[in-house]
Amino acid sequence: MILFFLTSGLFLGWSLGANDASHIFGSAVGSKMVTFRKAAIIASVFFILGAVIQGSGTSQTLGKLGAVNAIGGSFTVALAAAITIYMMTKFALPISTTQAIVGAIIGWNFFTGNRTDSKTLSTIVAAWIAGPVIGAVFSIALYILFKKFKRSVRIHLIRFESYIKTGLVVVGAFGAYSLGANNIANVMGVFIPAFNLQDLNLWIITLNSNQQLFLLGGLAISTGIITYSWKVMDTIGSNILELSSEAALVVVLAQSLVLFIFSSTGLSDFIVSIGLPRIPMVPVSSSQVIVGCILGIGLYKGVRNINFKVLGEIGLAWLISPVASGLLTFFLLFFMKNIFNINVGSNTGEQIAAAEQITNTMNYSQAYASSIIKYFLLGIFIFGTIGIAYYLLLTRKKKMGLQKSEEKFWMNMK
Repeated sequence: MILFFLTSGLFLGWSLGANDASHIFGSAVGSKMVTFRKAAIIASVFFILGAVIQGSGTSQTLGKLGAVNAIGGSFTVALAAAITIYMMTKFALPISTTQAIVGAIIGWNFFTGNRTDSKTLSTIVAAWIAGPVIGAVFSIALYILFKKFKRSVRIHLIRFESYIKTGLVVVGAFGAYSLGANNIANVMGVFIPAFNLQDLNLWIITLNSNQQLFLLGGLAISTGIITYSWKVMDTIGSNILELSSEAALVVVLAQSLVLFIFSSTGLSDFIVSIGLPRIPMVPVSSSQVIVGCILGIGLYKGVRNINFKVLGEIGLAWLISPVASGLLTFFLLFFMKNIFNINVGSNTGEQIAAAEQITNTMNYSQAYASSIIKYFLLGIFIFGTIGIAYYLLLTRKKKMGLQKSEEKFWMNMK
């Protein structure tokens, strides 16, 4: 039963992978410089690494917005956000997972009578506005620098395209890591107050409760990337603005930098140490940032290159998603509580501190759940290793076959 409540979070992770996570390679795939298969594999691996290693910072911000204090509520909040994202993904619209989960948390606050922290909400909304603006500025600046560098170096066209292809892979991996660190809170953040799993020793590393949840969420996101992200990649990569290979590289790098800035506690501490204001650890909208980056390139080239119809549809989806997610959460909570008699949370009171909320939360930290997760992850590792080895063998066999065919062709020519 404990793991059943996590299914909505895994569904939300799958939806994020199908929608938001595809943005880091959408421009690269749209420009035909990187194949979808390679992009999906790289994004999956580095997203998981970013989620497990650096995903805790932004989850604290969502906890301040509203600490869902019952696992039934966590399940419902994640389910409502996942359904909203899935429906938008069906129409190939890159909506914000951050907006969906924030709308769902506010819906839970309304239903249970808890106060929505206005300061935290203002910080998150400010990041939604700042993200695409910073992305546009970064993309324009990087594009100008890239053009100047290209003119000064004078590299042969074939070698230049080879460097671009390698660059897209490298910055895409960096972007996947940053996205995992920044957006994993959207998937598993609402489950943190209700779960306190035992530390999981995987021989090489030891994962705490939050990292175990982040790893499961990362695996679900990877599944979404591989199975269902092609449509949104196509919308981002080519429908808003036709991108050249160098523009695709700039867009991916600009977005990666924005996501990294809003998820790096080390960078934020450094900014404070030199006397500047702290950077908020906020799960920013990757969809908004990538669209801002692409618009930056479009504005630099001239507004005639921008498809405003697609842009308008995306903007409408951004407005609808938090409202739809909040309303859906409210109604789903009503059914869960009154029809299925499931505890979805209660009014904790404005004077209760976040630490006390977690103490009063029903604790699902059972060794049984940790053991199941351990063997589940072990099984994934074994089958994943076998799958990778099989893929490498097939690739090598195919390469050797092509080489033999080429040798046979030239022998016949002689």
